[in-house]
Amino acid sequence: MREMVSDIVLQVGLMLLLAFIFLLMHNIPQKALSYLQTLRSRSQTQAKRHFVRGAQLLSQAQALAAKDQTAAAFSLAKSAADEADRAISLDAKDAAAHILKALAFEIQGYRTSALDSLDAALSPMAARSLTKEERSDALLKRAELKVALGAKERVDSAIADLVESVRLKDDNAKAYIVLGECYEMKGMAEAARKAYEDALRVEPRAAVAREAVERLGSS
Repeated sequence: MREMVSDIVLQVGLMLLLAFIFLLMHNIPQKALSYLQTLRSRSQTQAKRHFVRGAQLLSQAQALAAKDQTAAAFSLAKSAADEADRAISLDAKDAAAHILKALAFEIQGYRTSALDSLDAALSPMAARSLTKEERSDALLKRAELKVALGAKERVDSAIADLVESVRLKDDNAKAYIVLGECYEMKGMAEAARKAYEDALRVEPRAAVAREAVERLGSS
């Protein structure tokens, strides 16, 4: 009985070996890999198309929002978010689509959802698709949303984002200003003043930073 089982196992092994040799002879693994790469390339191309369309819609929504045309801006932002979703379904590792979705949600007033989308954009899986400057901008936007949500427990997290943002790109006056505001919320006057001074180093005409430095200097 044992010999019969052993023979069966040996025969199965030989069949698998022959099948593997057959596949190698016909270059099937390489063909399969090439096919999969082609499919991924097509998906990425389609994702980019949806992203570009969404970015166009977002730009229009932002222009209308600036003119206080809220209803029209909301509708266009929703369409932009839909295009971002289509792009994400095709290529979830592209952080740009997640950021597009976050900005579209922000125009609609969905700050928590926007924050979730930025978390996805800055996740290890997606963040690799961003340059240092793009990561810096995304961190700044996430910090702004955390502050806008008004939860005190988010301030420390916002500070961490801003510190990393200016580390990646130290010429962003806005990031230093928001960092100064966060430090003020924590009662850290000296740290706040330093952040505002860094903002002035980058942008000497930043009125908000200059006023803050003067105010903190006289306190």
